[in-house]
Amino acid sequence: MAPRRRNLVKDLIARASPNSLAASRAILDEARRAGLGYFPSPESWQDEILYFLLPDRFSDTKNRPLLTREEIVRLRKTLSRPDWNWRQWADSGKLWQGGTIGGIAKRLGYLKTLGISAIWIGPVLKQRCHVDTYHGYGIQDFLEVDPRFGTREDLLALVQAAHRKGIRVVLDIIVNHTGDAWGYLPPGEPPAKCRNEPPYRAWPGYYGDPASRETYGWQVAWRNVSQDGLSTDPGVVTLRDQGLWPREFQDGARFTRAGKGDLGRGDKADPHAEFRRTDFFALKDLALDVAPTLEFLVDCYRYWIAIADVDGYRVDTVKHMELETARNFAGAIREFAEMLGKRNFLIISEIAGGEDYQDLYLDHMSILGRNMTAALDIGAARTILTGVGKGLLPGREYFAGFDPFDDGFGSHRNNGGRHVSILDDHDHVSGEKVRFSADIPDEFAVKDYQIVVPTAIQLFTLGIPCIYYGTEQAFAGPAQSQVEHLRSEGWKDSGNYGDRYLREAMFGPKNPRARFDRPIEEQQSDPDTSLPGFGPFGTSGKHCFDTSSPAFIRIAALCKVRSGHLALRVGRQYHRPIRLPNRWFELPPAGEIVAWSRILDTLEYLCIVNPHATESRGAMWWWIRRCVRRRPASR
Repeated sequence: MAPRRRNLVKDLIARASPNSLAASRAILDEARRAGLGYFPSPESWQDEILYFLLPDRFSDTKNRPLLTREEIVRLRKTLSRPDWNWRQWADSGKLWQGGTIGGIAKRLGYLKTLGISAIWIGPVLKQRCHVDTYHGYGIQDFLEVDPRFGTREDLLALVQAAHRKGIRVVLDIIVNHTGDAWGYLPPGEPPAKCRNEPPYRAWPGYYGDPASRETYGWQVAWRNVSQDGLSTDPGVVTLRDQGLWPREFQDGARFTRAGKGDLGRGDKADPHAEFRRTDFFALKDLALDVAPTLEFLVDCYRYWIAIADVDGYRVDTVKHMELETARNFAGAIREFAEMLGKRNFLIISEIAGGEDYQDLYLDHMSILGRNMTAALDIGAARTILTGVGKGLLPGREYFAGFDPFDDGFGSHRNNGGRHVSILDDHDHVSGEKVRFSADIPDEFAVKDYQIVVPTAIQLFTLGIPCIYYGTEQAFAGPAQSQVEHLRSEGWKDSGNYGDRYLREAMFGPKNPRARFDRPIEEQQSDPDTSLPGFGPFGTSGKHCFDTSSPAFIRIAALCKVRSGHLALRVGRQYHRPIRLPNRWFELPPAGEIVAWSRILDTLEYLCIVNPHATESRGAMWWWIRRCVRRRPASR
């Protein structure tokens, strides 16, 4: 960081967090005028390897013993653990575990050794004090860091330390909704009677609409620290743990106020479709089409670029934003970043709903490269990659998704820079909510490194690869002999907190944080000793940052190869047929090797993976080599 910028930011950080956008805009104006030196963007994000982590589940700053591979193997061979309570471990998975921003900084060396060049960090902005949104997607203060994660100073220190190691930092942000900062209050009721999730009101209706007999007189009741209704008068909201901040958001007009509808209902071309207007359960939908709501959010996220020098944003729930709104937000953010010298600020969109939605948004938002950069590939491609990586699907099913002539998302994928390749993540919006390695039989030796196969496909095919935390340790959840104890606790059940099993705490806390209904000071300092921590592989008290594990060693080697060869990052891509015994060249069936080329100018690299879990495969390697030697690179 340039000395001039260091001094200014130090001065800004020393001030109290802005409680209004007027104060934050003054900071933005200082940043614009000062001509400060910010960390530059990469020439192309295709050159980077992303690593996605949830701050509550990745690391804290404490030292613990390592959970060794020998211990993991022993747990898999243990048929009974009478001293272990699986219900308590599962319950712990719903709670804050204690990971921090300082903990991420502590593990930068680990990430550098793995070969990571950019970390995507789950949301760190302030949540409601007494709600279990450990995942960070229920923001209560858009201009402050949640104290359970750390401070603004901690975030700045993390970004600076990462930049010194050549690692960029991408923050996860939310534009579509806020945390549960208010409730719907029926006419004549006291604020304490406010509620969430009243029945959905179709556009142009809303709760409080003076033209509607059904909803006239309904009000917004701001919540106090304890989540009780406090008042309909925002002037009563004086503490930063009450209501919603900055103060400009303490206005009912900033919200859609349409109640709880169906997150999947409506025409994607309809800007007022139900899936765009509904609350996200208790999280409140923002009226982005009502000025100046979007302008307020843009200024909030400009603030974090100016003050923390972050390198990109991953934008949550873009599907639920109207197309033009999403484009305008992304364009405004990228233009501000360019003013600061970040000429290729990354903006990744999370677009659920399948490839049709991904295609629709990128068609409208990647124009001239000045809006959204890329979409997360979280639809069918993720589940197909899982199947190919286990030898259950033929490689051609994955490579068919890179069709330059496809009117859908395939053409974006073939571009190389418009999709972020995903194998596992914290949601699994499609497919079962367990990690890749969970269903590989425990007795298979490859359980600890079969995940290298799909990861290699990610690293050496077109796109921006993203590794989810724990992938490099082949996270798989508990031993399969113990899964029966979790079937009533949400295992593979998306309706019963099933996504918790995608979110084990890699640092292995002994206990979770004090429960979210305790005072925030206790949550920050005290553990809940009645429960074990939600540690990896059904454990607690031991971390899993093992640089000698089979998957880590292999993935680190692959990352190094990718980083060292430009053709493997930007070269043209061709899926190759192979020759099996007594057969001619053909694209092979499931379970056979998968081969493809990356070609740049006169260079051709042949990439080959064997997805079969227990056997070598029967391809005639000399024919592959001969084919590559004969095939012109220009083809």
